[in-house]
Amino acid sequence: MAAHAHMARLTDASKDAFHALLDRHRKIVLKVASTYAREPADRADLAQDIVTQCWRAFPSYDETRSFSTWMYRIALNVAISFARGSEQRHRHAVAFDDSLHAIATGSDPESDERVRMLYRCIDALDPLNRALLILYLDERSQREIADILGITETNVATKIGRLKERLRNDMSEA
Repeated sequence: MAAHAHMARLTDASKDAFHALLDRHRKIVLKVASTYAREPADRADLAQDIVTQCWRAFPSYDETRSFSTWMYRIALNVAISFARGSEQRHRHAVAFDDSLHAIATGSDPESDERVRMLYRCIDALDPLNRALLILYLDERSQREIADILGITETNVATKIGRLKERLRNDMSEA
């Protein structure tokens, strides 16, 4: 559907509501884009794709449900598709290196190295486990993670346990 036709279907109130919700939850877009795109230009493109998909899907958003859950679901689906496409184009899919300096500012060198090791471990994760880790670190409930990722709560708990163990092992070997 053309963007113009889509915009014509939405009322001014709907457009204002979308912009307000997007502004309030912009960190979700930025967090997901920086997790799945290495280069700044790719991060910007991915963030734009996420916002575009949210805009297109907004008419079907159910206001009785959590906007952040809805947005995470769309953002992660777009990002996972981006990561798969990036792999086919021989790009790197995760962008933590560029932000390491900002994150580690003020830390001691040993701590900086542990942060780098953690990011290297995260870089090695497949897209689903990266998504799971983002949501877990964002302190989302297992129920919400299950809803966003379309898996059962039991599966979420199992995957989180395995992911923690894998990260512990990877960090101890590094």
